[in-house]
Amino acid sequence: MAGDQYQTRGGILVHRDVQALPYPGGTDALARALDRRRGALLSSSFEFPGRYTRWDIGFVDPPLVLEAKGRDFSIRGLNRRGEVLVQVVADHLHGLDAIATLDVRTGWIEGSIRTPAGRFAEEARSRQPSVFSILRAITELFGAAQDSHLGLYGAFGYDLVFQFEPMALRLPRAADQRDLVLFLPDELLIVDHMRQVSTRCRYDFTAATRSTTGLARAGGDDPYMTEIVGDAPAESDHAPGEYAAMVERAREAFARGDLFEVVLGQLLCAPCRDQPSEIFERLRQTNPAPYGALMNLGDGEFLVAASPEMFVRVEGNRVETCPISGTIRRGSDAIEDAERIRELLNSAKDEAELTMCTDVDRNDKSRVCEAGSVRVIGRRQIEMYSRLIHTVDHVEGILRPEFDALDAFLSHAWAVTVTGAPKPWAIRFVEAEEKSARRWYGGAIGATMFNGSMNTGLTLRTVRMKNGIAEVRAGATLLHDSDPHEEEAETRLKASAMFAAINAGANGAAPAPARAPAARGIRVLLIDHEDSFVHTLGNYIRATGADVITQRPEFARETLAGNQPVDIVLLSPGPGRPADFAMNETLALATRRGLPVFGVCLGLQGMVEYCGGVLDLLATPMHGKPSEVRVLGGRLFEGLPRRFTVGRYHSIHAHRAAMPKDLVVTAETSDGVVMAIEHTRLPMAAVQFHPESVMTSPDIGHRLIENAVRLLTRVPAAAGSGDTRPIDMRDVCTQSS
Repeated sequence: MAGDQYQTRGGILVHRDVQALPYPGGTDALARALDRRRGALLSSSFEFPGRYTRWDIGFVDPPLVLEAKGRDFSIRGLNRRGEVLVQVVADHLHGLDAIATLDVRTGWIEGSIRTPAGRFAEEARSRQPSVFSILRAITELFGAAQDSHLGLYGAFGYDLVFQFEPMALRLPRAADQRDLVLFLPDELLIVDHMRQVSTRCRYDFTAATRSTTGLARAGGDDPYMTEIVGDAPAESDHAPGEYAAMVERAREAFARGDLFEVVLGQLLCAPCRDQPSEIFERLRQTNPAPYGALMNLGDGEFLVAASPEMFVRVEGNRVETCPISGTIRRGSDAIEDAERIRELLNSAKDEAELTMCTDVDRNDKSRVCEAGSVRVIGRRQIEMYSRLIHTVDHVEGILRPEFDALDAFLSHAWAVTVTGAPKPWAIRFVEAEEKSARRWYGGAIGATMFNGSMNTGLTLRTVRMKNGIAEVRAGATLLHDSDPHEEEAETRLKASAMFAAINAGANGAAPAPARAPAARGIRVLLIDHEDSFVHTLGNYIRATGADVITQRPEFARETLAGNQPVDIVLLSPGPGRPADFAMNETLALATRRGLPVFGVCLGLQGMVEYCGGVLDLLATPMHGKPSEVRVLGGRLFEGLPRRFTVGRYHSIHAHRAAMPKDLVVTAETSDGVVMAIEHTRLPMAAVQFHPESVMTSPDIGHRLIENAVRLLTRVPAAAGSGDTRPIDMRDVCTQSS
């Protein structure tokens, strides 16, 4: 353990002990402790180069808490150490011009902030008397450049904006609402995942004759109460149709020119008997985010956050933000994600959303930053979360010498991405239209450090928990071309990851039972025509439960001629033409044995030639290119959409006009190229595309292969007969040639 000490600008002697801990540290134990004891754990589980790194920092049993509602504030000692610090802080606050009243008792300070009088320049708006005047005073008292971790940690509520933008409030505020809860810790667990280092910092404070040295650090219990008090709230604070009507009123405001954009939300609720640490851990695993948090705010109130958006970060004189706007649902896999990203980046509406947000954000910085220093350093960058894809800008500026981190914080309050623009009009519109007060939503979580830095995230994707109820507020950025029902769906989609974590303990923890393999026990002979994708295709077949043996053509023909056990033959793709692999001989052997046959790409071409058809060359080879396929019919596509995108690797194709009479075209491209065939009488089918390609959705590819294996081995003897006995190809096969 290493120890040192330094003196703050306010004359406090700080003794600091730093102890190395085994990596990754005890954040799990800390999270569980927060179920019963006040404190916070801030956890970044999302990395983005130049923007976010993975880290954890947390504490329990802080000695001091600062709380505020409106212009009233209190500072309380939460243990004997806190009682000492309360007296030190009280001495410093006496005579502070911003304070209207101040009542100091043992371990407790209560006071109020005077209402600003007179006029002021907009550049001075953040220096008006407010509860942030108390923060500035405490920061001055404990300020020191030697420590980058000690500071005030907690939550900043949405209503703090009204201290700087006063306006009439229509919505009732709950009696238990607090606008600010910040803790001063005296022991910090710090985990740096980039360097793989865990440390614990312990602090003692001495001011004149007062000292915390030797006093116990423990605080009292403040657990999460799982029983619902009174009636359970409604699932949403909006009745059916009310959110859509609100969007329509916003569109009218856009048309009048009152607003450019506005963010309107709804509050969703659900019972929750699980502990906050359980919800936090589920979110950390399933929805990693740069601003994750678990906070026991006291009085039975908890916040569990998985916020994707930086609010304001200040290091030295550099201030940065990352406005997020533009949202689309994640795909089912990486290929669909890529399509969604392309759709998002090509959306003029989503681009306009983010552009307006960034222009407002640049204006916020210009209030307090050096001329010419505000610049966009990242434009429409993609960030991917568990259920959503966002576009994000990255904006920075350099603070003017007369401004500090709190000025930067307040000049952005609150972010355009949770209010709208022009900001004061959007804030008034939110107050006029939403159904309930926002509490913490749209505010910030994080810390303001005593060395002058600050790191905060917007309070989004955050669960408020109290008395057995979990609340999630979610909003959507509205423009004139917004679709009311799509915007309401977006709010629910944003909240869905939170409720998945909330509901997992009650009804979602058990994984869905695995689907029973459809073709268990079926023996597949996969004939490899020297193709580069045959083994991926083989694994798609194995996923059906079938047994697969892969052989080159000559070896496969020996297997067929020797009457070895085979239930279905699968002809792989490959280069060249079917004759290069004597595919007519292969198909003749399968025919004589009455075996079903499924072909892919070259396999389709061989089937067409075997039945008397003609092949031709495409005008342009389709190698590694996607195409939309239109399904015309056929049993091979049962359960599949009528249109879907597939991957193609071919320059040879079946000549449509010379198609044999026994082969039916069951799928084609938009320009009429044959993409699938089925034999009218035999268990024989093929596709010209690659179901196993990354360009073909796995859902499509796997279902297609399953259909091929399952249906071709048990097909009706005649259309509509209902007979599912396997057809004996020897009874019906005659070559059209």
